[in-house]
Amino acid sequence: MGVAHHHDENAPGWVRRYRLRLKRKRLLWRSFRSRHALTPVSDKTRLIARTDILAFTTLRNEIERLPWFLRHYRRLGVDHFLMVDNGSDDGSTTYLLNQPDVSLWQTQASYREARFGLDWLTWLQMRYGHGHWTLMVDADELLIYAHHDSRDLRDLTGWLDQTGQPAFGALMLDLYPKGPLGTAPYNPETDPTETLNWFDPGPYRARRQEPLGNLWVQGGVRERAFFADCQDQSPTLNKIPLVKWNRRYAFVNSCHSALPRHLNFAYDGPSGQTPSGVLLHTKFLPQVVEKSRIEKQRRQHFHDPDQFGPYYDGIIAGPDLWTPQSERYSGWAQLQSLGLLSAGGWT
Repeated sequence: MGVAHHHDENAPGWVRRYRLRLKRKRLLWRSFRSRHALTPVSDKTRLIARTDILAFTTLRNEIERLPWFLRHYRRLGVDHFLMVDNGSDDGSTTYLLNQPDVSLWQTQASYREARFGLDWLTWLQMRYGHGHWTLMVDADELLIYAHHDSRDLRDLTGWLDQTGQPAFGALMLDLYPKGPLGTAPYNPETDPTETLNWFDPGPYRARRQEPLGNLWVQGGVRERAFFADCQDQSPTLNKIPLVKWNRRYAFVNSCHSALPRHLNFAYDGPSGQTPSGVLLHTKFLPQVVEKSRIEKQRRQHFHDPDQFGPYYDGIIAGPDLWTPQSERYSGWAQLQSLGLLSAGGWT
């Protein structure tokens, strides 16, 4: 499965194209309306320059992750962060108000009813992201790609511009500790991959979905540990976190899929030919056990929260996710050799 020009034989007919266009317009309208739910508490958007790389994030109670999250993305070359705080009460808000490159909005509205925060972020992307390379990442996701330690996002996006690629996909890779969840110590000023230094090298499976043409990737540790009996419900692991944004674009389901449809062909999966990265997923830091208790009660995270009660219970029980098949994380070159990210001609 290749990039855009390989899929013309599967291009949708005019009826489907029309429906997808309507869907995109409906999503944009929803997002436009959702702007009323957002209160700006620190609007520094006047500082955004025309060529700036922007990151968009919605969060709640992430004080443990924010120091490293900001350090990681600043080092990668993000110029400005546009963040929506959904009712934090752990000091996240105060922390973000003190950052020179963060614009912050607050809302107490329902995360679930805002398409899991997507309506809010799509509005901010429409308003501020047009013409910029934009990242959409959660506070527990750290994007890496081939040579990210020596070539920043400006190098990568410059190369994507030159090769005519409007987006860059990634595999979400769950990292976990050795030993029971919730027991390892963690210092927020340190790299979470020093605490969470194991992952499942496979198996991962991928298939294209219609009508959007997006890849659907599943597998890995959360499926193995929590969804072994219902694999079709296990988490979706593909994302398109980096896009040269246009105010007519819309993400459909988190950033797992997007419209217009051609954006979805930017990612052809683990071991694909298209250049891709990995989102290191730091969900399993020690506070995950307590957070899972809270989120199980809040019921804001899934279309059908009842279905996922056992998933939360599984985490609350503090299992040890490590097995002899686990790989110790050592960096992007290792992930490339395992086929989990692809340099795809980018050097």
